[in-house]
Amino acid sequence: MACGAPEPAPEPEPAEPAAPAQESIGGVLRVDPRLDAIVPADARIEKLAEGFVFSEGPVWDRRESRLLFSDVRGNQVFAWTEAGGAQAYIDPVYTGDLAGLRSYSSNGLTIDAEGRLILCEHGNRVISRLEADGTRTTLVGEYEGRRLNGPNDATYSSDGTLYFTDPGSGLEGRDASPLRELDFNGIYRLSPDGGLELLVQDHPRPNGIALSPDESILYVANSAADDIRWMAYELGADGVTDRRVFFAIEDPQGARGVADGMKVDLAGNVYATGPGGVWVLSPEGEHLGTIMTGEVTANVAWGDDGRTLYMTASTGLYRVRLTAEGAIP
Repeated sequence: MACGAPEPAPEPEPAEPAAPAQESIGGVLRVDPRLDAIVPADARIEKLAEGFVFSEGPVWDRRESRLLFSDVRGNQVFAWTEAGGAQAYIDPVYTGDLAGLRSYSSNGLTIDAEGRLILCEHGNRVISRLEADGTRTTLVGEYEGRRLNGPNDATYSSDGTLYFTDPGSGLEGRDASPLRELDFNGIYRLSPDGGLELLVQDHPRPNGIALSPDESILYVANSAADDIRWMAYELGADGVTDRRVFFAIEDPQGARGVADGMKVDLAGNVYATGPGGVWVLSPEGEHLGTIMTGEVTANVAWGDDGRTLYMTASTGLYRVRLTAEGAIP
């Protein structure tokens, strides 16, 4: 892969905070009465900022009371605060050769136990850690001597193990890209000592990833438009011990979007972005309802006190206040 820098692009305009919403944007589809204990009847979906190319990968930074998120096609990471709106935080994310890449910014973000930002980078095809001086340290970029396809999303367990997906979504041609060195789309776990273990290699297009509250189940989205489903992988010390389809959408009825990012609340309910918005699924895999922003919704994150769900959706950033509570990294 060539290492020359691309021609500099015009400097993007900073995303402006949207005016406070007077009415709820989007809506809530209530399928099961149990949703009422999760999403209040008067829940209001607010649009917080707009003007992004495709917003993704949100994570709440509790130490700075801000939301960090990627513009995966705008090559930036933004920081949003209540007072200042959305401001560029890392700009640009990627400065390498663009040949063979369809997207090259970061996608999924998370935060480690020491409060450092962790980035799944499409262009550099690594998972990196942002240091205090602004440099980035590569946590993982290879499996058995071959470059990763391009990590997409990641989540930490309580013991510091990092679980992540590697579908190569940033490569032109995806599975057919000549830049690929691995002939599968893997699901991995990276131990605190740096040991990398391949957990699954037959998941067609792994994307969003989340752990159940007791960390015994790993949920992984499949983002193919013709195969919209979420898998549940039972975890053991030696890897995956069992697997099942957790939930599948056979007919999205024209709703836009695929299975993408997700989070889990403390009761085990799953908040999975998919056609039409955020699908709220019970721990048993039952569809309770959908939170709709009106845009293709890519990912979600718990923020504030753990009862606010932030949503990155195409050009906008949204939030909704819930009764349910989720864990913040």
